[in-house]
Amino acid sequence: MNPFIYSASAARIVFGRGTLAQLEEEADRLGCRRLLLIAAPSRAKIAAAVMEALGQKIAGFFDASAMHTPVEVTDHAMKLVEACGADGLVAIGGGSAIGLAKAIALRTDLPQIAVPTTYAGSEVTPVIGETRNGVKTTQTTPRVLPEVVIYDPDLSVSLPAAISVTSGFNAMAHAIEALYARERNPVISLMAVEGCRALVKALPVIVANPADVDARAEALYGAWLCGLCLGSVGMALHHKLCHVLGGTFNLAHSPTHAVILPHALAYNWPEARADLDLLLPVLGEDPAGRLFELAGALKAPQSLRELGMPESGIATAAATAMANPYWNPRALDEAGLRGLILRAWQGQPPAG
Repeated sequence: MNPFIYSASAARIVFGRGTLAQLEEEADRLGCRRLLLIAAPSRAKIAAAVMEALGQKIAGFFDASAMHTPVEVTDHAMKLVEACGADGLVAIGGGSAIGLAKAIALRTDLPQIAVPTTYAGSEVTPVIGETRNGVKTTQTTPRVLPEVVIYDPDLSVSLPAAISVTSGFNAMAHAIEALYARERNPVISLMAVEGCRALVKALPVIVANPADVDARAEALYGAWLCGLCLGSVGMALHHKLCHVLGGTFNLAHSPTHAVILPHALAYNWPEARADLDLLLPVLGEDPAGRLFELAGALKAPQSLRELGMPESGIATAAATAMANPYWNPRALDEAGLRGLILRAWQGQPPAG
């Protein structure tokens, strides 16, 4: 066995149906008395219930988070943090709300309680990505790791099936890249495979019956494990491309992951086969092809073109990814990246 180092990220996980009711107890445990509640407009009903239940403990409410965590939105939210004297943060929703809470915590070190309603998994990572002037950059720091995560499957039942699928692909991308990451280790590999198994099982059931709470719970479980992978090891080509595409062309976050994942996996397959073989029991002999087919079967986007990226951006995206590349098991070359992005733009199956 190869030598490895394993470091666990400390976060308290509260998992199960109805666990949103434990929010006040968790806030008390952290010593928080003046909470800033962050939630997207689509989560207004849940936010209203929380405000009613917690009463005066909710010192402020911010409902203007945005994907890719633009710094100007964070600056706006910081004014409210100061005005209401917040001593803690509660983020309800997906990556936009949770990302904003992380950005505030980075600047203030306020404790966070994350209540995810999607399957992205970023709530259990010490990773934050922020966008300034169309460029998205990421950093890893324990300052942005939420202290508590409440996983309540009942809260994700209203998440549309289409968003559930792309969110699940986003989570699987964390796990798949963790399998061949430079810092990979046996513990994370176990989590990665189990997380993918849970999501591959749950997503078709959610599409067939969005009200299936057991499938929702399975998906949240898978997303948690995949998020732990992202928070424990470095990422590679897939995440670099998604950050470039999202930041440059303002593409929706999880659909971009759903489109790119099969292609990035195919690109790295020749050099990372020994590590990716762990996926064979979950995805079969052709994991990249299986992911592409699964996306199609579940009606997820399969092309960057349908997400709004212009064809003229292909060369720009490849050059930007090459300018400051992440570590990757297969050496990057600009022509190869242009070919990968072209196939993803066209909606073609992954090469190889």
